[in-house]
Amino acid sequence: MSFSQKSTFAVYFGNRGFFPASLQSQAREEMRQILEARGHKVLMLDESATRYGAVETPAEGLKFAAFLKDHPEVEGVILCLPNFGDETGAAAALQDAGVPILVQAYPDELDKMRPELRRDAFCGKFSIMDVFYQYSIKCTALLPHVAAPASVDFAANLDYFDRLCRVVRSMQRMTVAAVGARTTAFKTVRVDELALQRHGITMETIDLSDVFTRIEKLDAKSKLVQEKVAFLNGYADHSAVPMSAKLDLARLGVVLEEIAAEFKADCLAIRCWIELQKRLGISPCVLVSAMNNIGLATACEVDIGSAVTMYALKAASGNVATCLDWNNNFGNEPNKCILFHCGPVPQAMMSTKGIVTDHTILANALGPNCSWGCNNGRISPTPMTFGNLLTEDGQMKFYLGQGRFTEDVIPADFFGCAGVAEIANLQTVLHTVATSGHRHHVAVTPRHVADPVYEAFTKYLNYNVVRV
Repeated sequence: MSFSQKSTFAVYFGNRGFFPASLQSQAREEMRQILEARGHKVLMLDESATRYGAVETPAEGLKFAAFLKDHPEVEGVILCLPNFGDETGAAAALQDAGVPILVQAYPDELDKMRPELRRDAFCGKFSIMDVFYQYSIKCTALLPHVAAPASVDFAANLDYFDRLCRVVRSMQRMTVAAVGARTTAFKTVRVDELALQRHGITMETIDLSDVFTRIEKLDAKSKLVQEKVAFLNGYADHSAVPMSAKLDLARLGVVLEEIAAEFKADCLAIRCWIELQKRLGISPCVLVSAMNNIGLATACEVDIGSAVTMYALKAASGNVATCLDWNNNFGNEPNKCILFHCGPVPQAMMSTKGIVTDHTILANALGPNCSWGCNNGRISPTPMTFGNLLTEDGQMKFYLGQGRFTEDVIPADFFGCAGVAEIANLQTVLHTVATSGHRHHVAVTPRHVADPVYEAFTKYLNYNVVRV
């Protein structure tokens, strides 16, 4: 399951004129073949624009800069050094690139070190990065220092850079929709809209009264509602859910999709209690699960910070994401805890299909049969990346970490959807989260992607990030 289209790359070729032209022509063909084989769209300066379509002088660099401006679809630049490459031309070309830049240098071969065959890109990479540092041009350099495009090392670097670019692309202009106001009891999820906006994130809001009005106008027998009922029946086990509650879940699901489309929302955060329970007798947990399962990152309890973090993690992993509670210790094991929520976990992260029930915790306060929609199940074992966001003093402040969901068994009477998370130095992680003012929620995605997310956040998006 993938929700992230591979990045579109422009490839820049650096040149020094006394190196053979064959190095440039071979590199152009090789890079195009390798990038396209991995699913990327590739743009290159035409070979007739400069010598071999490469850049050596500042004047040629300006031609490449103009080429980039003509192609706003570019999401990252791969600066390829088939030979030493000219640093001043590179600075002129890329100082206003506006997208992440990966510096890749070809390795020399020991049997090809004669002047007419050698590359010296190993050395040239230092010069490029030195001048970039002087010009404050942000770029990404990965290990090893030199890597042939056909190598396993470059394949790993390309994967990393693609994930980084997807995060930057996603976060630079995004919209998060708040469905309902934050409930006053949950001051933990307060957020600064202006801080979000200054970082390219627009927050749109809609009142629950509007949601209820839309639901009331939807005929339960309409095609949209009946299709949603059929979808929900196939998505999770609704056999215990009364038909009236099932219809209201379906109507709410239709309305939420309408709202997301109207706002062109990239992610949502929903006021999930207690008005929905009092008015309709439902909880939206299974709907949130289903939206997360199709890639529309959706958080509970109007937690905008979690929704934004889920969206970034989803972009990096190319997989689903969810919002969970830091909820319980796991016996006496210091590096394990239970992560849980009432049911927003997407089916793709669950070990079996969910079972939809009345919300047993809310039933304690509101009585039985008032909150159908809790999606019960367990989280599958998987590596995972986690994090969250708070806004403070106009800044975006995240933490990021990695761990795994284990095979450990959680008691059958533990309601909702939960998994045992194993995280190195967990007690220190929890202490850092708690003392830094972060919320009790945590955004999670399968796969270890904290490294490219961290670099995207800190280097290219100017967020404050703590690795935990």
